[in-house]
Amino acid sequence: MKKVAILGRPNVGKSSLFNRLARERDAITSDFSGTTRDVKKRIVTISGDRDFEVIDTGGIDYSSELFSKVAELSLRAAEQADIILYMVDGKTLPDEEDRELFYRLQKLEKPLALIVNKIDNDKEEERYWEFLEFGADATFPMSVSHNRYFNDFYAWLEQYISPREEKPELKLTEEVDPFAEEEHMASEEEDDNEIRVAIIGRVNTGKSSLLNALLGEERSVVSDVAGTTIDPIDEKLEHNGYEITFVDTAGIRRRSKIVGIEKYALGRTEAMLEKANLVLLIIDATVGVTELDERVAGLIEKYRLACLIVINKWDIREEKSYEDAVNEIRDELKFLHYAPLITISAKTGIRVHKILDQITAIYERYKQRIPTSKLNDVLREAMNRHHVPSHNGAVVKIKFATQYETKPPKIALITNRPEGLHFSYKRYLANFLRSRFDFEGVPLDIVARRRGERTEE
Repeated sequence: MKKVAILGRPNVGKSSLFNRLARERDAITSDFSGTTRDVKKRIVTISGDRDFEVIDTGGIDYSSELFSKVAELSLRAAEQADIILYMVDGKTLPDEEDRELFYRLQKLEKPLALIVNKIDNDKEEERYWEFLEFGADATFPMSVSHNRYFNDFYAWLEQYISPREEKPELKLTEEVDPFAEEEHMASEEEDDNEIRVAIIGRVNTGKSSLLNALLGEERSVVSDVAGTTIDPIDEKLEHNGYEITFVDTAGIRRRSKIVGIEKYALGRTEAMLEKANLVLLIIDATVGVTELDERVAGLIEKYRLACLIVINKWDIREEKSYEDAVNEIRDELKFLHYAPLITISAKTGIRVHKILDQITAIYERYKQRIPTSKLNDVLREAMNRHHVPSHNGAVVKIKFATQYETKPPKIALITNRPEGLHFSYKRYLANFLRSRFDFEGVPLDIVARRRGERTEE
């Protein structure tokens, strides 16, 4: 699949064009210079049947150490792309820095278009002519915000992006046995090999460093400046037969500390969690668990996600035994009792390689479906050990249990008095089920229902 990279100096409209091509408000846009700092990627389609990967890059600017790192990643994206779009601000005169950057990109000898953005009306189009002096093979006036002058641009792109090859439609040759429900659902789940992993934590805990370590390349900007990552960015890799998409989310800080464009970042982080299956919760070993870490962990509980607790910076922590350090963290994060824990150093690579195995193993448990017969055998064993308590003198009977959902596993207890089943007994049953089935890293939902009552998520 062809890769199309959008480059340019800050605030020329790169992220707006990215959003226009993706047909959704994905990348954060603002009037702040340097809003985009990492590389964002999306698969998009034009003309109905031409697919390509569009790459949004940070503004090329060497005014600070942070922005210089952003510029390096942007130029690297151009080297890896098949087609390059260089954007300039059409409301300004041609700039010498833009010329130098454009000529540098020309040396890559790839299809290269000069996009003169912010030409918002016919009168302003005359400014576009001044940019023809760049000598680009293809120059397009455009107004991304007003969706003007796109036809010629799309026609140029189509020269380099072929229509997709339509796959022949598969026909069913066998009838599906409607009574083989469990077997059918199990076969569907076997094909479920895509995992969305959100990397979440406070600012400066090392989320971007971990993403780079997992990928084996500098994919995300790493800086001592707190809040470097603003846009959630994602990257894919394959491991153990799974396609894992990592989402490096913006660091979360106290609301009173959120400034400028970071207010968008917090909302985007929560939106990404709604789409995620599994979370890597990053804790700074040199700081320990703070009140804000507990709030961040609360988001994992809110969205009922599988979880792996990752203690980063283990190589530079204060001298403390492994048991003491882990017990302190466990004590502070009681409601994530089901999550396994791993200590790493994203900077030196200590134990980072083990995270991928943990992710696929946890996801296997997250999507597992317990056969109804086995589930009820364990339920009877649990009830024989501790009988169901009565409710206000009335007998509460659990007739049977059934798992009605996966990701996370959700189990319905069919009972004569759902309101009478005490939460402490449901907690006892959840712990008992965990002792018989492997649910490590996975939240487990247990609800009480009457027979025939609809079970909702």
